[in-house]
This record gives sequence, structure tokens and C-alpha cells, in this order.
Amino acid sequence: MAITKRKMKTIDLAYMALGAVIIAVCSWISIPTVVPFTLQTFAVFSVLGLLGGKRGTISVLIYILLGAVGVPVFAGFSGGFGVILGPTGGYIAGFILMGLLYWLMEKLFGVKIYIRIISMVLGLLVCYAFGTVWFMIVYAKQSGPIGLGTARLSCVVPFIIPDFVKMGLALLITSRVGKYLK
Repeated sequence: MAITKRKMKTIDLAYMALGAVIIAVCSWISIPTVVPFTLQTFAVFSVLGLLGGKRGTISVLIYILLGAVGVPVFAGFSGGFGVILGPTGGYIAGFILMGLLYWLMEKLFGVKIYIRIISMVLGLLVCYAFGTVWFMIVYAKQSGPIGLGTARLSCVVPFIIPDFVKMGLALLITSRVGKYLK
């Protein structure tokens, strides 16, 4: 029995680079707050929905690596490893967890709309949890301890409705546009 591996094609590389660019551009559309309101989550949902778990997750990794080396791809045209190590860096790192969860669900259960919805909801919850714990640790080192309830009120609660709206829009767009990218 021959085992064949699918190699990355040039078109895959182009799609992944474009996915990273889309996330970067959407992160620049920002309303500054403690954790800025951006279209990053919309872009991550869209890239995962359009490119699938593997290519979408790699796009997220490319985006984060670009930001880590100093390219100003994060909210407020910022970049550098300091942003990732800062209070909101856990939410950025959480995008990787979103992608990996989406990829896993896609591998286990296939590409069905209800699986995509469940994957996105669970991924968002994991991103919130990881980012909030990260925020609490960094905040405690910089300013003193902060309670979980206070952190959630600052970092999660204001984003729940907007993030679910972004998720819905991403699902709508990816279901319409995705068929042209196959």
C-alpha cells in the first residue's frame, strides 16, 4: 500500500500568504481600548473558513511570525515580540489555538457547516480563556493582581456580541466565496 503525501503547491503558499495579509489588514481596523476592538477575529474566522484548517492555521502562524519580527501587523500598526509578550499577546497566541482546533475538528468530522460553527465557537472560547489567563499573568507582573471577574469584564464581555457577529459574517462570506477557491 503506497502512502502519498500531498505537497504544498504554489497556490497553497499564495493563499496562506494572502490569508496572513488579510488578518494583518483587518487588525489595523481598530478601536483602541484595553484590549482593542479589531477585525482580527473576523479575519481569522474567514481565513480558516476559506482556506481550511491546515492552510488557515499556517496563515495565522505567518501573521504572528511577521508581527513577532517587528512587521507592524498587529492592532495600532504595532509589531515586535514585546506585543506578543504584552497583556493582549495571549489573544494573539490564542488565534493559533483557534486554528488548531478548527483543523482538528475538520479532520475528525469533515467540512460541514455545523462543524464549522462548533469549531469557531469552541475556538473563540479557547482564545478567550487563553488570552484572559495570559492577560491576568502579565497584568499582575506589571500592575498587581487582578481578579478573574475583573479581567473577564475588561477583556471578554465587551467582545462577545461583536465576535459572534464577526463569526456570523465570516460564515456567510466563506460559504459563498469558499466554493470558488477549491
